[in-house]
Amino acid sequence: MEAYPLLIIQWRPKVNELLETSIFCPYCGEQISVTIETMDESQEYIEDCQVCCRPITFDITVAFDGSSSLSIRAENDTM
Repeated sequence: MEAYPLLIIQWRPKVNELLETSIFCPYCGEQISVTIETMDESQEYIEDCQVCCRPITFDITVAFDGSSSLSIRAENDTM
């Protein structure tokens, strides 16, 4: 199985803003569209790939300056 790199997106969101972006599934490599709800605190959640149905871990980190970053990984990968 080909390994796909960890994806990291950075932005400066408004609280409770919906951000639509495209990512590549860490399992099947297909590009999928996802909607991220921004919050004023860091969060981690799992969403299944729309193509292969395998679990993708989304990690949203909010920095002290209010900027945010999104990283995705396969569920069993360690950071």
